[in-house]
Amino acid sequence: MSTIKQLVAEVFGTFWLVFGGCGSAVLAAGFPKLGIGFAGVALAFGLTLLTMAYAVGHISGCHLNPAVTFGLACGGRFPWRRLPGYVIAQLAGAILASAVLFVIASGKAGFGLADGFAANGYGDHSPGGYSLAAALVAEGVLSFMFIFIILGATDARAPRGFAPIAIGLALTLIHLISIPVTNTSVNPARSTGPAIFVGGWALAQLWAFWLMPIVGGCLGGLVYWLLLEERPQAVRKAMSDNA
Repeated sequence: MSTIKQLVAEVFGTFWLVFGGCGSAVLAAGFPKLGIGFAGVALAFGLTLLTMAYAVGHISGCHLNPAVTFGLACGGRFPWRRLPGYVIAQLAGAILASAVLFVIASGKAGFGLADGFAANGYGDHSPGGYSLAAALVAEGVLSFMFIFIILGATDARAPRGFAPIAIGLALTLIHLISIPVTNTSVNPARSTGPAIFVGGWALAQLWAFWLMPIVGGCLGGLVYWLLLEERPQAVRKAMSDNA
């Protein structure tokens, strides 16, 4: 598979993730009487990932998230030399999706960015008023578990064909847990797109939603690789000899 096709797949996949997930939050979550609420937004994020995993997983691996790319690299499943291109493609898809969403949302009278535009935040900008410390812990732990689940579901020993379902449901559960805390990031690209349009506080707090998802993702990849990854016998013997 050519690198160009893989990067294009990451752009489209990340576009769908951000447009579908953040779009559901901006356009449908608070609609009077018929709004989908937190549960609906969580399901929307899970569905975008599940559908794109089947659509482009065979092309790019369907990372759609810099934390996933870092985690897979730390877990020995992705070459480090290709990481920058994937991250740039993911950012491009997220920013493009946020731009399209902004155009659509602006078509409603009274629309403004003061409501947050699905940006991630902590403190006064956390949906539930959670502190920076709570946000950092939530994003780190949930990113760790997300990468751990991805590596397990895509392991050669796992049942084939079911990985997108497990991963999509994992992202849904992650959102059900953490929307009240940070609006749920676990994805620096997803955080960057809306933050660019909101500006101000969203950009000032963006560092947290790059730092902790990547740290958590890398730790998840390392833990799975060290404790659970199936290695060739020669590698296992060399490791035991050097222990």
